[in-house]
Amino acid sequence: MRRLQTDIAVVGGGLGGVAAALAALRRGRRVVLSEEYPWLGGQLTSQAVPPDEHVWVEQFGITATYRRLREGIRAYYRDAYPLTDAARRDPQLNPGRGRVSRLCHEPRVALAVITKMLAPHLSSGRLTVLQPHVPVAAETVDGLVRSVTLRHQDTGEDTVVEAAFVLDATETGDLLPLTGTAYVTGAEGRGETGEPSAPETADPANMQSIAWCFVFDHVDGDHTIERPADYDHWRSLAPEFWGDAMLSFTAPSPRTLEPETRTFNVNPPYDTVGGKEAHGDDPGDLDLWVFRRIAARETFLPGSLDSDIVLANWPQLDYLGGNVIDTPDRDEHLRAAKAQSRSFVYWLQTEAPRPDGGTGWPGLRLRGDVVGTDDGFAQAPYIRESRRIRAMRTVVEQDVAVAVRGHGRPATFEDSVGVGMYRIDLHPSTGGDNYIDVECAPFEIPLGALVPIETRNLLPAAKNIGTTHITNGAYRLHPVEWNVGESAGELAAFCLDRSLHPGDVLAKPELVRRFQAALTEAGVEIHWPEIIGY
Repeated sequence: MRRLQTDIAVVGGGLGGVAAALAALRRGRRVVLSEEYPWLGGQLTSQAVPPDEHVWVEQFGITATYRRLREGIRAYYRDAYPLTDAARRDPQLNPGRGRVSRLCHEPRVALAVITKMLAPHLSSGRLTVLQPHVPVAAETVDGLVRSVTLRHQDTGEDTVVEAAFVLDATETGDLLPLTGTAYVTGAEGRGETGEPSAPETADPANMQSIAWCFVFDHVDGDHTIERPADYDHWRSLAPEFWGDAMLSFTAPSPRTLEPETRTFNVNPPYDTVGGKEAHGDDPGDLDLWVFRRIAARETFLPGSLDSDIVLANWPQLDYLGGNVIDTPDRDEHLRAAKAQSRSFVYWLQTEAPRPDGGTGWPGLRLRGDVVGTDDGFAQAPYIRESRRIRAMRTVVEQDVAVAVRGHGRPATFEDSVGVGMYRIDLHPSTGGDNYIDVECAPFEIPLGALVPIETRNLLPAAKNIGTTHITNGAYRLHPVEWNVGESAGELAAFCLDRSLHPGDVLAKPELVRRFQAALTEAGVEIHWPEIIGY
């Protein structure tokens, strides 16, 4: 067993963890950053999901470092890829021309940019990265986390990291139970939160579905995978509210909850399917091929790609069989989620109805090389919901939902440490709920949502802040997670410089204002202009 001492330990190398580390490092602090999977970047890389962002992302509403990440991705394509002249000149280059976002791209490119952003800090020696490591234990005394034990996934070797501050940036809030930090899971009851969309009775096991994504293209030849042994099970699965079997092109519309059949146009000519990128009342997913396409042939010089490259993160992959938090069946549910996705691949290749009246596309080819795996599936499952701290301030539906507030103007907090925007978007859940999709105002991130009610030197740095099951649906997306992590890293450094704890800052308006000034100086937007949500 080895021991490391550092100023700040960031456990979890997803978007929040990377942003937290960068923030602390720019303040001159030493950081140990750990990550479970081979790639840093979480939902953008190891989970392979291109960013879900608001419609003003090119102008405002993100931090300066998140903008550096986005522009770095575009610069990488301009430097390394054979782009067409039009694509190279496009200041808002969207390599995949997908409809979910203004920037759909390959996960490996995001990894390259994240690596570049961290590189000078590795050279300085102030940053230590531990991969692939998971937290297995922690020592907490009188509300202070003294150390965290991280275990190497392959060798089993343990590393004890002693730090003045510990940031939980794991995908499922794994440090919270280890450190004795009070937290909540699943759905709170309406009696507790007063939220119109909350169930009458709390259900800690009722969480948003996870999905195991995969990447594919379509080329000549037969690339059909072996028929999964459990294919018949998944082929017969048909939730009551779904409108058809899960292995189909039908799924509920998030907005109306009515069954809706999507199209699947393989390698369509550009601009023949759909329109501009999705926003407002258009979810953008009516054609599954273009929804999350991450490399479009028309972006590159003729002959560069034999096919578009597509990321599958569709309703048909949502695993409803159980959650992966605080359950002895976690590994079985992870295996089943991947099995469901594998069966959907086989269905696409063999049984899916084609526009020409035939069935199946045997030319669909899994692209493990794009996601860094042997089998074509992402390194990690896509996690939508985490454990959430019992915070000094919990954001509830009444704070941000347009219908409850009576208007769509920005939802403000005096102690704001960042901004975000997304509809309250909950996928079908492990408790049997259909979509919950609620119009949301542009919102701010209150400092109080980052401060645990008891543990004094632990901060959430991902999807584990003080939100509810309902509001997590808006606060869980890529740029918000990055902002949460960045503000957590800044807060830890701010407190270390002044021998304070986060609760001390929150308790004094003058300290809150000084911290907000530090954030603003660092390029973190803490307020919205006067805009209207959707």
